[in-house]
Amino acid sequence: MNIERQEDNKKVETQNLETQPGKELTGIRKILYLIEDIFCMVVLVLMAVLPILEIVVFTLFKTGITASTAYTAHFLLFTALIGGMICTRNETHLAISLVQFIPEGKIRDRLKLFCNLVSSFIAVVIAWSSISFITIGLDSTRIGFFPRRVLAAIIPIAFLVMAVRFARRASWVVNKQAGTTKPVFWGVLLSVLALVLGTAASFPVIVKIIWGFDMPDAIFDLCFVFADIVNFLKVPLIVFMVIAAFGGTPLFIVLGGLSLLLLQASGGEMDTVPLKLYFGLINDKIIPIPLFAIVGFFLSESKAGERLVATFRNFFSWLPGGIIIVTVIICAFFTSFTGASGVTILALGGILYAILSEHLKYPEKFSVGLLTSVGSIGLLFPPSLPLILVGTVLLIDVRQLFLGGIIPGIILVIAMIIFGVIISLKVKIPVEKFEAKKAFLSLRDSSLEILLPIILIVAYFTGTLSLVQLGAAAVLYIFIVEVFIHRDVKLADIRKIFAKAIPIIGGVLSILALANAFSYYIVDTQAPANVAAWMQHAISSKLVFLLLLNIALLFIGLFLDMFSAILIVLPLIIPLGEIYGINPVHLGIIFLVNLEVGYITPPVGLNLFLASYRFQKSFVDICRYVAPFLLVRLVVVLLVTYIPWLSTGLLGLIK
Repeated sequence: MNIERQEDNKKVETQNLETQPGKELTGIRKILYLIEDIFCMVVLVLMAVLPILEIVVFTLFKTGITASTAYTAHFLLFTALIGGMICTRNETHLAISLVQFIPEGKIRDRLKLFCNLVSSFIAVVIAWSSISFITIGLDSTRIGFFPRRVLAAIIPIAFLVMAVRFARRASWVVNKQAGTTKPVFWGVLLSVLALVLGTAASFPVIVKIIWGFDMPDAIFDLCFVFADIVNFLKVPLIVFMVIAAFGGTPLFIVLGGLSLLLLQASGGEMDTVPLKLYFGLINDKIIPIPLFAIVGFFLSESKAGERLVATFRNFFSWLPGGIIIVTVIICAFFTSFTGASGVTILALGGILYAILSEHLKYPEKFSVGLLTSVGSIGLLFPPSLPLILVGTVLLIDVRQLFLGGIIPGIILVIAMIIFGVIISLKVKIPVEKFEAKKAFLSLRDSSLEILLPIILIVAYFTGTLSLVQLGAAAVLYIFIVEVFIHRDVKLADIRKIFAKAIPIIGGVLSILALANAFSYYIVDTQAPANVAAWMQHAISSKLVFLLLLNIALLFIGLFLDMFSAILIVLPLIIPLGEIYGINPVHLGIIFLVNLEVGYITPPVGLNLFLASYRFQKSFVDICRYVAPFLLVRLVVVLLVTYIPWLSTGLLGLIK
């Protein structure tokens, strides 16, 4: 599962996918969309500014800002839900991408219609469940100046908006099939039907909203009948949801639907889903995710890449294969901040390809293969977003994951460099003359970007800043550097940068929110513990288990993007790691290094599609070019898996 054609990031700027082709946005809708975008951007800015203000106030007055942590956490809640609304509007939610293999036509259109109707239905149920949660399940305490219930009201509002947007898109698919841009009766009927059926399926929570827990006996009995019916239909409905997932239904909707279904079938409360969503999204451990994502997009949209390439090229191009060193290190740097490998290929692919193939005359297939494969090579280095997310899921200090990823990350970088240098020597690529003056001038130009990871690592590991403060400081630092010092980014361009970051942020946080509810049900049923016990009985060898784990993760990487896999699959693997005595940090690094390989593994590796788009090559050609690099990555996977010290050797540095 991957972000469907994430190369279409440019569409965020130029096209709103909620409009029917050939039909312009109405004035009112355009204003509403603008307000929505600006509101999300303001909330993200406040999320970065408030921790900085907290540091300043504490430094000056030795006191903090009232409820600042709670405010920041609720800014995250608003970011996730408004970002989810924008992702729905722009059709950028994370989803299984198998639908892209189906040619444009009736079958693809009908799949889109089906997925939008399912999404609308489930979003309505979550909206009603959220109202029940807020009115009955949430206390009336205040967050600073605001009642908690008022802040939580964004949940039903956001899901209702998403439900309507999914329904509208379903009607437009019918319009397209009818060859018109005007509403078609069947399209409107199906859209309204999805919303009405979603409301009907929300019967248990609607009666709670009306009567609370003192509902009439007849209504109470109907709720039990409803649960029995759902339990009776549980298996076919689960199969239905799996089909919907593979058909292209957004993953957060699939997780929400499964959570609602399984909780109701087991006699649980449907409003547990928004409860877990709410408390999952006001978790300060995940606040750094959107902050570092913003830093990554500021880097990718500025000329930081060009400056860094020039610096490393001037310092390393006199070595045989020096430009390979440059390429691998720069890509690792960018990916560690963006957390999304596609951004690195899109941001740096052009300039690095020009240097490799056009200037130095490397074979085209080698250049394209290298750039495709190293687009995800920095995900093991701090402050990588997947590392932060894994630490959150494993419930361990993120610093341990940061340290645990350093040696495996360095080994991966060295392996790719050695392979590239061997190719350079084989094809006799000429080296460039080292010019000290030119090198140090370029170092001066890029020094502020090079200092960024150094400052962050020192500030975090010395305990000077918390992870949230670190993310906020990184945003402020990169904003000042790129806007006011280098002036690569104009103030007018900032909205475009946020527009590119929000689909990533909203998509990831939407899944994180509902994966929390799904994980609650799975853990509550003790399914992971039961699977772990069975595995221990069936497989006694730890080495065999690790091999099977690698195979399973490589397979999962074919269909799931990294963020989705972390939130859905990792919680199921944790008990297995405990059974076989695998250090949690080692388990997390094994998980990530396998999923990194998934980015370049056919048939649905994300980097393969992005490279095909960026370098204008066929998908089959990209797969052939990447094959040698894929083998190198697999060797590193085995090393990391079977030598635990590589992941745990530095943990002693943490007291």
